[in-house]
Order: sequence, then structure tokens, then C-alpha cells
Amino acid sequence: MPLTTTEDLLKRAQKGSYAVGAFNAENMEMVKAIAEAADELDAPVIIQTTPSTIRYGGLGFYGANVRAAAELVKIPVALHLDHGADFDMAARALRAGYTSIMIDGSKLPFQDNIALTKSVVKICRPNGIPVEAELGKVGGKEDGAVSGGPQYTDPEDARVFVKETGISSLAVAIGTAHGFYKGTPVLNKKLLKQIRETVDLPLVLHGASGLSDKDVADCIRLGICKVNFATELRDVFTKGVRSVLQDTSVFDPKKYGGAGIERVKELVRHKITVCGCAGKA
Repeated sequence: MPLTTTEDLLKRAQKGSYAVGAFNAENMEMVKAIAEAADELDAPVIIQTTPSTIRYGGLGFYGANVRAAAELVKIPVALHLDHGADFDMAARALRAGYTSIMIDGSKLPFQDNIALTKSVVKICRPNGIPVEAELGKVGGKEDGAVSGGPQYTDPEDARVFVKETGISSLAVAIGTAHGFYKGTPVLNKKLLKQIRETVDLPLVLHGASGLSDKDVADCIRLGICKVNFATELRDVFTKGVRSVLQDTSVFDPKKYGGAGIERVKELVRHKITVCGCAGKA
């Protein structure tokens, strides 16, 4: 199928009380694994890339990979810019054919975040491309940037932010963190419920790698419609490659690449099941 946007995918998820899995891809093998796993479960899927991944391979390269994968499956596939760093990157992703854009101004003062986000919405909306933004700060390390800890999303700020910017979805900070957790994460689910009651648009959970299945399911029940997974995919892909390279006679990239694909497919199938979007394509 041709690439789709996240607009309808997330609205359907919101109405159906499930979430769409959003998976970060670092190479062709991971793109292939994500698309195939979602197709096997008849689930809509979002494949996304971060700024560091884009610097490594280029918007055009990843866009071509995801479009090729989407043409081979029968499910809706969206190509999303994750944590767009600035207006220029968002504009370049739009021109490159990305079908969903995140602009992350969460590290800026509140009014500056609004201004940056509005500028991105202004160029994306006329092209039918939805925009995700972040309010509050998710802790941990994302794309080389380290946050000392989460700064929770304020429900009233969220109401103003959504009204002023015209975004399609909002990533919220409720105690999750990017990267692997050093301890057991404690999520402010009461706050998530308050945000859900304050704003009526799809909410996004970042930093889901390492959360328990119960925590993810609870967040979906409380209004999360998109769940991001990144670190765990990198981890299992690398472990798959290493398992083959223990045999020093192996030199064919297809051998260890294939092992990485199988590990990623297994994980993506599990996360799709947890998100409740299997059979929702």
C-alpha cells in the first residue's frame, strides 16, 4: 500500500481504545522486520526515524526504504519524523515525503515551544500532514541529548498548547524515560487521566522501551493512542547479529542481518499485541 498519514490511524485508535505501535528503524533490515511483523498481525504501524538516524543515512534513503516496504504489505504504514530537532529538519522531512512530523520544542520555554510548533503546523497542515509535539520533558537520553529527569506535563498547559498550536497529537511526560531504565519506572497515571480529560486529541507515550506490559496497557486504557519503541529494538537487533558473528567463519551480511530481522520481528509482534492493534488494519 502507499504510505498513509498518522491522522486517521490515531483517531481510529482513540475511538477503539487501543494504540498504534511506533517503531524506530535504523537500517533496511529493521524497516523490513517492522513492516513484515505488522503485516503478519494485520496491524497498522508507524515506522519512524530520529535526527541522528537521518544524519547517518539521510531522509531520502530511509523514506525510500519505508515506501518500498509499505508497497509489499497490505496494512497501513506511516513514515514519521521522531523528535524533529528544528523547523528546518521538519521542512526537509515534509519535502522528502514523510507522512507524519514531530517537532520537539519541549526543551524551550512554553511560549517558544508554542511558536516553533505553530510554524511547523503552518507548513504541514496545507499538505495534509499531521504534526506531533511534546510538552513537558521525558527523562533519559534521546539522540545524544540527556535530560536529568522528567518534567511532568501540566494539564492546563496542555489545553492551552493544543488550542494555540493546532497539533494532531501530543506526547506527554508522565514519568517515562528514553533509553534503558536504571530502576523500576513509576508512572503518574493519575496525571495521564487528568490530561486525557483536559484535551481531546490522541496522546503519545515516549520512552516505552523497558516498561512492563501492564504499564503500557494501563496507559493505553487512560488515553494513549501511540506508543514509541526504540531502544529495545536496537538491543535485540544487535543481539541477533552478535549471535551469528560468534562464528568467525561467517562473513555474509545477509546471515547476520537475517538474524537481526528475526529478533526485531519477534519483539514487534509482542509490542503490537500489547498495544491491542493486532487485527485493526
